[in-house]
Amino acid sequence: MLRMYLLQCWFNLSDEGVEDAIYNSYAMRKFMGINFLEQDVPDATTLLHFRHLLEGKGIGKLFFGAINRCLERAGRMMRGGTIVDATLISAPSSTKNAEKKRDPEMHSVKKGNQWHFGMKCHTGVDAGSGLVHTVEATAANVHDVTVAAGLLRKDDGVVYGDSAYLGIEKRDEIRNSPQLSAITYRINRRSSQLPKVSDNAIDWERYIENRKSSVRCKVEHPYRIVKNIFGFRKVVYRGVRKNLNRLHVLFASANLYMLARAGGSLSPA
Repeated sequence: MLRMYLLQCWFNLSDEGVEDAIYNSYAMRKFMGINFLEQDVPDATTLLHFRHLLEGKGIGKLFFGAINRCLERAGRMMRGGTIVDATLISAPSSTKNAEKKRDPEMHSVKKGNQWHFGMKCHTGVDAGSGLVHTVEATAANVHDVTVAAGLLRKDDGVVYGDSAYLGIEKRDEIRNSPQLSAITYRINRRSSQLPKVSDNAIDWERYIENRKSSVRCKVEHPYRIVKNIFGFRKVVYRGVRKNLNRLHVLFASANLYMLARAGGSLSPA
């Protein structure tokens, strides 16, 4: 059942869709270890009950933590620095459903000149390896900086983030924590805040911001995998908690995907 649920997450399939896909795909049947001469594929209702069990017990977060512990023991995930960022995940804004209303846990937010309705995924990424170590989810109207303290590790020495995290060191949860207040926060400044220089002068301010961005760009790689490869561009369930459980599974899979692409393994270095 767990392998069937993983196939559903990786290929972004519905309960009925993954059942049909296993019948049609020899590779999926081999992955699940099913022999049609001896057993049938679990039906969509069985997968539904199994998924509700995972969501109710928070198994997705436990799965994510277990994978990360393996990465740390293998020496693949480093310590000392974190990159924080958030991305919007759209939700259906239509009211053409049985309840005639939108998901009450999703909210609207304006990004640039465009309004988005949905939720927001917040991640803490290891600055050295680019692997995700913490995942949180909120409604879309929750500001990035309010969740940032929960994305940091106690042994972090430096934190990178975009301009949405400006002023993070002044927040009460940061100042009141001896570990978090000792961290060096290298947050990108807004381009409008940078002073103008003459044509013949070296623009050191923009050079420093460029060096920050060169480290911070690692946070975009897991988002690309989850959204473009696993297809999680829109929420698949109602409510934040159910989608967070799936995000934990997807980001754990994204860590393993990035490790495999880099030619690494879970064996101790």
